[in-house]
Amino acid sequence: MGLGASLYSGITGLSAHSERMTVIGNNLANVNTIGFKGSRMHFEDLLSQDYSTVNGVGQVGRGVRVSTIYSDFGQGSFESSTEATDMAISGDGFFIVSPKGEENKFYTRAGNFRFDQDGYLVDPHGYILQGWQVEQSSTTVSTTASTTDSGTQSTRIIGTPTDIRLENFQSAPNPTTNVSMVTNLDPSSPDNSTSTSNPYFAMFNNWNGATDTPIASTRYAYSSTIKVYDDIGTAHNLTVYFDPVTLSNAGGDTVWEYMVTVDPNADKRTLGGADGNNTMIGQAATSAAGVLMIGTLTFTSGQLSGMNAYTLKSNGGNNGGPKNLANWTLADFSTGGYPVFTANFLGKSNASTAEASAATPIQLDFGISNKDLSSNSGGPDTKGWAVGLGTLPVHANAAQLSYKSNTSWLPNFKDPAVSALATQSYDTGGSSTLYESQDGYAAGVLQNVSVNREGVLSGHYSNGQVLELYALTLATFTNQHGLRREGGNLFSETLESGPALTGQAGSTGKGTVDGNSLEMSNVDMATEFVRMITTQRGFQANTKVITTTDSMLGEVIAMKR
Repeated sequence: MGLGASLYSGITGLSAHSERMTVIGNNLANVNTIGFKGSRMHFEDLLSQDYSTVNGVGQVGRGVRVSTIYSDFGQGSFESSTEATDMAISGDGFFIVSPKGEENKFYTRAGNFRFDQDGYLVDPHGYILQGWQVEQSSTTVSTTASTTDSGTQSTRIIGTPTDIRLENFQSAPNPTTNVSMVTNLDPSSPDNSTSTSNPYFAMFNNWNGATDTPIASTRYAYSSTIKVYDDIGTAHNLTVYFDPVTLSNAGGDTVWEYMVTVDPNADKRTLGGADGNNTMIGQAATSAAGVLMIGTLTFTSGQLSGMNAYTLKSNGGNNGGPKNLANWTLADFSTGGYPVFTANFLGKSNASTAEASAATPIQLDFGISNKDLSSNSGGPDTKGWAVGLGTLPVHANAAQLSYKSNTSWLPNFKDPAVSALATQSYDTGGSSTLYESQDGYAAGVLQNVSVNREGVLSGHYSNGQVLELYALTLATFTNQHGLRREGGNLFSETLESGPALTGQAGSTGKGTVDGNSLEMSNVDMATEFVRMITTQRGFQANTKVITTTDSMLGEVIAMKR
């Protein structure tokens, strides 16, 4: 009985060590496999048999068997790649891929992806990488009484994970919705446009959009021009004119009037007239053609402390036409807290005022924003504006400021916030533009793509734009050791692994993504060779058990002779 059991114990040892050598061989075979995760086999002893001893009952083991095979999900080293679509995960996440036209999902650490002939981003099996589409931001007019925060936001995703596919390798044009302009206005500049009746809008009174030269160079102190784009990608020059205002009682402040303009022929606004019919304002049809916004900037000790802005609203053709200051009312705000205007470059219907449903509003950022967009109680609709100080009257249109020569009468933002980079008025030897930008662009063709550490796939286009297209979906599991290996560097979820927990790269536990990199196998050859030696010696020792037991059985048989 004892010798037979010894033979079978040796056999279990041979079987277990043979399987362990298979695991080691598989690890070494995949030492250069992208994203491969090695395995390690663990043994356990078989049920022991009770055996009588002088001290009672003892136990005799009956061999060994395989306990479990765990995958090693340790981080592999990174290898640089020249392909932008090669990606590696630094962390615990998995890429999610799906066969084309199927709902099945597989998980992989191998990031060698390429675009196929249909524009899908696929792995070597043709399985499509999954990700979220990215929301493109735009400027909207504030329509509710609320306090807003104009701070930047992270990448916003849309809907559920979907196939990553570039169906159109062109970048559609994007109309300008934000213009930022930071200037230094020389406080020693002379007042080139003066008016005793309209000191804040003297430059506007000198504008004549019906002539070839709407305003003479001698009628303003400084101007700055930036290109903006309409809905079809056509570029237009947007020019902001500045001129100081001479006041009899400025209270220590300095005031500059400004005027936002475009080419009068490019301005295609049509507004309501006194007779109930629409009147063409732009295309040099009136003297106000091309003027999109007027207002003032107030500086205290050279720093921007206040701003107001006026635009034509839907009834801009009433009461003497668009040149009448009574038709210019306080501008609307964007949800970011900046005053907005529109030029209606394409002559669309119901698009000639910033609040119109079909308009493309453009917000103007001089470095000051409004945090409080709530409405005033009573009086004209001056949402977001602090109009008048103390017991002073409420002002809604530009004409009501025409006879005032005190800055306390100027409307201002209810809760102004001045940024670190804002328009200023310091004596630096002349006026200058410190910074300007806008967010529109013409159409472009895709030239290449890139992936950032947050897993955002961006397209680089010939028009100089970098557009965020997709955010990769990464998955983690409560028990990653419960995943089933499907071959081809793929894993599938099981009941033991639990469902996939998806999220964006950079979120908790998902890890980050490195573009132009591939994660190599995490198999360490030195460790595997040591295991191979111990496995070989274990196998050899078990063969000795069998041969020795065989010799002992031979001695038993020889007793008969």
